[in-house]
Amino acid sequence: MADEDNVRFTEREALFFHSTGRPGKIEIIASKPMATQRDLSLAYSPGVAVPVLAIAKNPADAYEYTAKGNLVAVITNGTAILGLGNLGALASKPVMEGKAVLFKRFADVDSIDIELDTEDPDKFIEAVALMEPSFGGINLEDIKAPECFIIEQALKERLKIPVMHDDQHGTAIISAAGLLNACFLTGREFSTVKVVVNGAGAAAIACTALIKAMGVRHENVLMCDRKGVIYRGRDGIDQFKSAHAVDTDRRTLEEALVGADIFLGLSAKDALKPEMIEKMAPQPIIFAMANPDPEITPPDAKRVRPDCIVATGRSDYPNQVNNVLGFPFIFRGALDVRATAINDHMKIAAARAIAELAREQVPEEVAAAYGGKSMQFGHDYIIPAPFDPRLMEVVSSAVAKGAMDSGVAQKPIADFDAYRHSLKSRLNPTTSVLTHVYAQAKLNPKRVVFAEAENEIVLRAAIQFRSGGYGEPLLVGRDQVVRAKLVELGIEKPDSYEIHNAAISPHVPAMVSMLYERLKRRGFMERDVRRMVNQDRNVFASALVKLGHADAMITGLTRPFAQSMREIRRVLDPAPDQVPFGIHLMIGKNYTVFLADTTINERPTASELAHIARGTAEVAKRLGHEPRVAFLSYSTFGNPSGRWLESIRDAVAILDANPPGFEYEGEMAPDAALNPLVMANYPFSRLSAPANVLVMPGLQSANLSAKLLRELAGNATIGPMLIGMEKPVQIAAMTSNASDVLTLAVLAAAGVAV
Repeated sequence: MADEDNVRFTEREALFFHSTGRPGKIEIIASKPMATQRDLSLAYSPGVAVPVLAIAKNPADAYEYTAKGNLVAVITNGTAILGLGNLGALASKPVMEGKAVLFKRFADVDSIDIELDTEDPDKFIEAVALMEPSFGGINLEDIKAPECFIIEQALKERLKIPVMHDDQHGTAIISAAGLLNACFLTGREFSTVKVVVNGAGAAAIACTALIKAMGVRHENVLMCDRKGVIYRGRDGIDQFKSAHAVDTDRRTLEEALVGADIFLGLSAKDALKPEMIEKMAPQPIIFAMANPDPEITPPDAKRVRPDCIVATGRSDYPNQVNNVLGFPFIFRGALDVRATAINDHMKIAAARAIAELAREQVPEEVAAAYGGKSMQFGHDYIIPAPFDPRLMEVVSSAVAKGAMDSGVAQKPIADFDAYRHSLKSRLNPTTSVLTHVYAQAKLNPKRVVFAEAENEIVLRAAIQFRSGGYGEPLLVGRDQVVRAKLVELGIEKPDSYEIHNAAISPHVPAMVSMLYERLKRRGFMERDVRRMVNQDRNVFASALVKLGHADAMITGLTRPFAQSMREIRRVLDPAPDQVPFGIHLMIGKNYTVFLADTTINERPTASELAHIARGTAEVAKRLGHEPRVAFLSYSTFGNPSGRWLESIRDAVAILDANPPGFEYEGEMAPDAALNPLVMANYPFSRLSAPANVLVMPGLQSANLSAKLLRELAGNATIGPMLIGMEKPVQIAAMTSNASDVLTLAVLAAAGVAV
């Protein structure tokens, strides 16, 4: 089922998202260097002839010398796009690009979308079959029934690579996992449960077929379509529906549900009436998976049957049936063993792995994403959260083993422990953990001041902050200007946004009183303070936070960091026993590095360096990393010698005297901290692997490094993150885009950057 968050956005915002920068959501990036003539000669002519001849001699070598083994085609004809219907192949392209992005995001599977302009199943089958040499797997998507059954079956018979229609089998696998756990909790067995399936489309038929393959008895399943129960002898049903016809005298959904243990809905909004579930068996299991609105909402179901277990396709209710729990990891496991198919054995293995994962103790980062609630296996937690970091390892491994056990794996895995470790390291954990931070912010929304709301970039971020459900933005600016810009950006109700104009705000007298008490012995008269509050957006915004009218603030796009910091410090103090400092996150494909202090302390003392190390390590832990700290220098353990090394050595000694619980080492040059080959020259180093927290010796080197890396790495940089203030405050770089501002605002709201 789609991940429906009830997130509101304008059509203009959606179009802007898909069109800004490079149009679309995917691009092709070379995985080999292309800098020199020799590189080009190896990549193309004449060097490319060598692998060509090798593959011609042994076709299996294509997996060794090309991207085939990690490349999945997402293919559709656009006849059943989401809940929008048959809008054609071209209109489906944004959805297929999105599916390709999910493959990459969740399982590091490279994917390309292909839209075929035909509704003829034979032409579709032939076109896909001819592309078999290009891909390691085929993900069929958004193809209407019954053609989807014909197409998938024909391609599975013809091709020797995995083929799966995700609309059918993805939903089937996740719902089967949830049903396993719901039956476990209610003391039921698949072999005895009575099931009513409402809906007879592709997903409903696939769900029914899978649970039957897992032990549900054919005669115990009643399937209903718009005309009622599909019974043996009924006229006008196709071969796919007739396969699930049974002998019964029940004719309506209401009759079918009498005494039923399970309702499996893949039909339409409000199809299941409260009075229908009154006659179901004790502790009924209700999977209302219509998209985007369920057959019955969990509150309505529980009002009638408090003993029920309910799952939907919605993320705003417990027990979300979400396909992203399945398809990325199913293809990951299938590709890794070069499976020739995705069969029932593999699908059942995936369903059982997902079910068993939900029964395990929930990781801290998943609990944090639910606002710190204690998430435990039970009636409201029968399906793992989509961002559970263990899914990659658990589901992919189960699918790979299922392929091996069923004889379709061409490259069996010898060491599953090593394989699981490789799966863990395949994805960058920062991306996953930031997802948790966003989820945590949504579950505990905060009031965040956007101090420069007349700036369009800031205003876009504020709109996204609110529409994403992270909290309420407080917009600082002139009322008419901000409202006019909101209208320009497509906001239908600009008056619904809370705007604070420093010139006329009723909070000004209290702000002036508070600030005058702070500054009267620093050369400021009361009139000076009033002018600051009225005219300086950072002072005014900080005062809103100081006086409790907001929880956090974001600024920085209209003036340099140092100036913004000076203005904020007139109102806000460092947190007790804290030294404020800044962190930049540098995110690579398989690593994340935390760089500090990049913004504030020009020549930190040994004590400050030790404090910065501890604080940065703590942020790294909050974002899911095991910190390994390197105190950087031009010198590595005294070579060469110099006059600026004592503070670094003393900082290490401070940590030695009070061990912090993480690895640290220094002084050392960047290559000795990051390059394993150089690290090997220092066997006495206390770092067990390359450092991921780099504490810089001074602001000049830190700030230069951060800005240089930002220009070179672009979107792979987050920051600066301001740490150590009494209230969550973030100062974005003047070159930030709306996404950067939103990220910092969410980090502030979630309490990560404090």
